[in-house]
Amino acid sequence: MTLIDQVELMRGREAAFSPKEFAERQARAQEAVAAAGHDVLLVTGPENIYWLTGRQTAGYFAFQLLILPAEGEPTLLVRQLEFTGTVANCWLEDIVAYQDGEDPAAALNAILSSRNYERVAMELDGWFVSPKMVRQIEGSLKTGELRDGSGIVAPLRMIKSPAELAAIRHAARYAQAGLIAGIETCAAGVDENAIAASMLADAVRLGSETMAMEPLVSSGPRSGLPHMTWRRRVLEPGDPVFLELAGSHLRYHSALMRTVWIGKPCEEAQRMMDCALLALERALEAIRPGAHCYEPHLAAQKVIDDHGYTEAFRKRIGYSMGVAFAPDWGEGGILSLFTGIDQEIRPGMVFHLPATLRSYGNWTVGASETVIVTDTGIDILSNIPRQMCVK
Repeated sequence: MTLIDQVELMRGREAAFSPKEFAERQARAQEAVAAAGHDVLLVTGPENIYWLTGRQTAGYFAFQLLILPAEGEPTLLVRQLEFTGTVANCWLEDIVAYQDGEDPAAALNAILSSRNYERVAMELDGWFVSPKMVRQIEGSLKTGELRDGSGIVAPLRMIKSPAELAAIRHAARYAQAGLIAGIETCAAGVDENAIAASMLADAVRLGSETMAMEPLVSSGPRSGLPHMTWRRRVLEPGDPVFLELAGSHLRYHSALMRTVWIGKPCEEAQRMMDCALLALERALEAIRPGAHCYEPHLAAQKVIDDHGYTEAFRKRIGYSMGVAFAPDWGEGGILSLFTGIDQEIRPGMVFHLPATLRSYGNWTVGASETVIVTDTGIDILSNIPRQMCVK
């Protein structure tokens, strides 16, 4: 059997979705590229490349780029080592590899120079292409001009297809299993690492794939600092414990957060917890088709302001969820539930709402839910109590 035969046997074998699903996404994206007045879009974000092609790997730290013309078939440029995995991930016919030691900008130029693209745009708002690489690519263009194509593909991801929603529901099951395990592990004398290990073990055991961000586990005064991860601290009586994680299925994520207290919480912490839960409830009530993304935030913010905890919040109430690669499990760069965001909420959108209040350097309390917007309201993807778990 020749290498070509082997490649053809692998094509699409590891694909997350059907050829039809990806073809529909590519068609929508190509219409958006044409509407923006570009001949071609150079897609650099790993989430957008995955959404359009199914390309995924732990090796996305190496340069990769999707050439998405307004008309015609896309071309995916990847590192040679990643070639066979890319073939297995994707249904694409045109996959080009560059060698280690070869300048990927030169490899890209070789492809572009053989085609008559005059209006070339590139995603410039991502984390994975350096300014130096952008300058190299622009310098190699025949026109000498590289347009900013940021914000063309990502908005197309806001409303999820039935297949995407099914993946998110699986991810929610994994997240809930992990969080339940973390809560059950919390006890005086147990350290944060054991809690994190339980969360990861049960989420992965149930089916979770690699997560775009590690679970957040912090206890005692550390829990009053945002986005802390486990660090061997041993829980003591009277400690607060902050737990949050996202499960992952086919790179689609669903997140969940709860609060634990070792022994009886102080009165102020309980008051803050009650406020956070009420704020979350009001925000959830405000999510409905036809509403705007600022409305859930304002509903939560009013509760928090009325209770005198404005300074303990100071953030958005939620953000979009979907495809995610490290370092972030959310799609907050696409869509937020926050002041001034007048995007209409529509069925098929997915949001994570972490309602947290902090006594900075002392504790964080609150809970979160991931929800799917339906034709009539929302579907909440967890069924575990939101109240503080007192151990």
